[in-house]
Amino acid sequence: MVNASFLPTLSSLDVDRATQLILQAYGQPNSFLPPDELRLRQQELFEIQKRPEAWGLVLPLLNHEDPNVQFFGAHTVQVKIARDWQSFPEDQAIPLRDLLTQLTAHSIVVGRNNVILRKLFVSLCSLALKLAPQHPTQWPDWILSCVTAFSGSGAQTGPILDFLTIVAEEVSTADLLGSNKTRMVDTMKDGSQIVLQAIRSSLDHSSAVPANQVLSAMKCFQSWLSYLGAADVIATIPLLLLFLDPEDDTFFIAASATLQEIMSSSPLSNGQLGTGVKTLAQPLLLWLDSKGSVIVENTLRSGLVDEVSHSLCKLLAELGDHSTPYFARSIASKARVDPLEAYQSVVPNPSGKTKGQLTQRYLRVMLDYTGLSGYFGADEETSELTLGFWYMLQEALWDLSADDDRETNDGDPNVIAKAVYVELVKILRRKTTFPPRGHGWSKDQIIRFQTYRRDIGDTLINAYYVIRDEMLVYFVDSLIQELSNRPDPNQGWEEIESTLHCLSSLQEALDYDKSPDLTRLFNPEVISRLPSAGRSRVRLTTLNLLGTYSSWFAHESPQLEKVISGPSKLDMLLSAVGYVVAALPEPSLSVQAALALRNLCDANRKLLAPQIGAFAELHAGLARVPDAEKSKVLQSIASVIEALPPAQQIPPIEAMATPIVQKLMDILNSPTTLPPEARSLAILQLETLAGISKGLTRATDDLLDLNEDSEVQQILEQVNLARRDDRMARLREAILAAISRCVEATGQDVGVGQAINELVKSITSLASDATIISLPPAPLLSLVCMAAERQLTASWLALATMLFAQMNPPPPMPLTGDEDGLLKRREAELERQRAEEEERAKAVVIEVLPILLNVSLSFMAAPGAMVDNPDIVQEFFNCMDRVAQDFTATLYHLPPGALDALMQCSVRAMALQERYSLIAACNFLSNLIHRSCVYPALEAQRTQLISGHGRDIMRAVLFGLAGVSPRSATPNLVEMLSTLLVRCIEESRAWLKEILFDDDFLPSKAGPAIKETFVKTVLGSRSIKRTREAANQFALVARGLEGTSFGYASVSM
Repeated sequence: MVNASFLPTLSSLDVDRATQLILQAYGQPNSFLPPDELRLRQQELFEIQKRPEAWGLVLPLLNHEDPNVQFFGAHTVQVKIARDWQSFPEDQAIPLRDLLTQLTAHSIVVGRNNVILRKLFVSLCSLALKLAPQHPTQWPDWILSCVTAFSGSGAQTGPILDFLTIVAEEVSTADLLGSNKTRMVDTMKDGSQIVLQAIRSSLDHSSAVPANQVLSAMKCFQSWLSYLGAADVIATIPLLLLFLDPEDDTFFIAASATLQEIMSSSPLSNGQLGTGVKTLAQPLLLWLDSKGSVIVENTLRSGLVDEVSHSLCKLLAELGDHSTPYFARSIASKARVDPLEAYQSVVPNPSGKTKGQLTQRYLRVMLDYTGLSGYFGADEETSELTLGFWYMLQEALWDLSADDDRETNDGDPNVIAKAVYVELVKILRRKTTFPPRGHGWSKDQIIRFQTYRRDIGDTLINAYYVIRDEMLVYFVDSLIQELSNRPDPNQGWEEIESTLHCLSSLQEALDYDKSPDLTRLFNPEVISRLPSAGRSRVRLTTLNLLGTYSSWFAHESPQLEKVISGPSKLDMLLSAVGYVVAALPEPSLSVQAALALRNLCDANRKLLAPQIGAFAELHAGLARVPDAEKSKVLQSIASVIEALPPAQQIPPIEAMATPIVQKLMDILNSPTTLPPEARSLAILQLETLAGISKGLTRATDDLLDLNEDSEVQQILEQVNLARRDDRMARLREAILAAISRCVEATGQDVGVGQAINELVKSITSLASDATIISLPPAPLLSLVCMAAERQLTASWLALATMLFAQMNPPPPMPLTGDEDGLLKRREAELERQRAEEEERAKAVVIEVLPILLNVSLSFMAAPGAMVDNPDIVQEFFNCMDRVAQDFTATLYHLPPGALDALMQCSVRAMALQERYSLIAACNFLSNLIHRSCVYPALEAQRTQLISGHGRDIMRAVLFGLAGVSPRSATPNLVEMLSTLLVRCIEESRAWLKEILFDDDFLPSKAGPAIKETFVKTVLGSRSIKRTREAANQFALVARGLEGTSFGYASVSM
């Protein structure tokens, strides 16, 4: 008899109203309710469920005839246990336990649907998680108790197994720690034998067990794997193998999934040479050899992968993941496999197959699945499952050392592995081949196939590490043969494109010094045979190949060059560049062609510099190139020009850049406001100028290639001399004027602003990296402030940060050479110049900083602005942080009230919920205080700063730790606290006590004793580590997180 008298009761009117709302909101006949009315009913239901007396809904709703109402009754008990347990009377926990157990047992017996039963199962688990871990426990042997109650009421084994499945799932994800977690895990282990007994009896082939019970048993076994010992798992494997029957799809797929779970989540999941070999890997290999091979043969014969075959492939892939070291060691072993006694009737080995034979059989099947007929994503969805295995096998083969234990009569594993991977390469080349024209694939299918091809590319690299040079020979031979033997010029291009793709994928693995066949690949005769019209996919892949191998043309291999005859590297490079340039005018190819040209020119600028005349012709024909790619083409030309002596760079750069600047000015000066077409043209000119600037940037290796510092100095002096040329001076002035005009004319245009940003980033640099058109940071900083006044954005602030950094370059490298007075005078002159530059830079910062501050602080002062614009807040404080580090004194030269406003804004930012904004503010304040202490001349200003704002900063830090700030920002708040304790210890002593014990301190879980301990620890410690630990502990207690998994993770971190 169910006793629910201890539960709060609701009036019959309330119960009827709740029932009515459920039927209206969820009942099928009333599903036509308008969304607004439906939401109103759901909200009313939610309000009823929140009431303390809503426990009284459970019994009447569960006893209702409508399943929707029954579900809500089960849902209500789950919600009340999860959310309102703290308010439930402790003395009624046991009656609730008994009631819920009886209700669940009754629901099972009367056959309620599985959704309702699942809700009740979860509710029981939630209640067990509250009661069972207590000491002493309020629910001893809770799993046995529930199972006994269910079976005693007449419940079938199937639903009981479903309950046990949910038990494992809920306990595994429960938020328990320490002793509570230990006790709960102990209850699981105590109940595991009952569970195993139910599972094994359900998997017993000798008895007539309903199909759904068998499936429930397998699912239950999967969920309990982490609570079972290795022996328990091993004893169940033979039973599962019996269900790998190709004639029964449902059982096969379930058994396969269970075995996969054993290999990934059980005590046997490590895959090392222990019990998992004899009890899992070898039995599966014997099964595959005797029964599983039939499934594979049927798949290959029919060309169709049914559900059983797909499941088998997943099982074999998981086996590969689990037992890769075993396969690597056994690939050539002649040792016989003798199954354990428990497996002899399930997977016998009457013919005495060896480890090597079974492993090679497995590899053959994996090759078959990798090479399934048809195209992936269109004809089959299975072959990709095997790709990861080939990577792991290659790694395992590498790990085999020469002194590994191996029988003396074993074969050579390297020979067999190489043969396997040679076959794999042939398969993968076929699988990367696109279908002929007219395939009718959708866009999604094409994208998916391209992703699959990229994955194959990664697998090819693994194959290369096994096969080595022969693999490159195979692909180059195949390409040349395919290009030479094509009776029909319209046929065979798909195979050629596939080969080109495979060659592109190999590049990152190749050692150019050991790859002589690349000279055959890039022979102009081979390149000339590739299509130059139509055949877009082949040409796109060729362009990608040429761009990918751009560094090879510049690579010098003296040993190879002595033994290889044929065209020179320059001839091959010019052939490649010619092929790329020819594709530039075609819209479908121009993007890839421009990228390839950029890579080739950037990597081979010195080799191409003598051919600058040819690039002049390319520049002259620029009108044929699509506008979107012109910037990349000009970047390519500029990178070749950069390899010329600086004086010789002047004419071509002037010829390239001047028309662009003039066109930009004409566009800007023509209308009063930019129409869409003119706006697009302006962006194009800005992008083109940025491309030229990027091209002129020296390659990273150029200066490293120079042997002497004097050579570096000579190059820099040549650049500076070229910069002083009147033509370059005028060009730089024109570019600066054009940028200024853009800022004035475009106002708040985001697209133009982004283009200006990219141009400024590319055309500015430190003095040591300057090009002949690099602009100084000072005037650009003024322009950035002007742009920010028109519309403040995070990108303008980030640009200002970069320019501030460039105005404080690192000291020049020491001069080398003779030791006479000339060298010393030169160093003294450089030091004097640097001092003058520093003074000029400070003057500029003092001029522009108030503008930037005024704009930014006014923007952030608006209600909600800091919350709604976290990117601007973050970049603003990053910018101020840069100024604080590089130009500390300038912050104390701000107009009256400006620094105070900045500090007040910083303190407000420390209360933001957006982590990165808060971190940026903390970094700024910490660096400002640290840097102010470095310079004795700033002592008075620092004292005034601390006295005016130090307490507010400390208050923001403590409030943040106590709960105002997000938990993820705690390390930064602790860093800020450490700064205050180090740099102003006496003031901090007073502030800590005043703030923490003030009546208006943030309400939290930290009482006076916790606060006192915190203050005593941080003030008495000289260790940052102890300060950090104390602050972390204070934050956890204050937030009520002590003892939770979140708090545990935080402390551990």
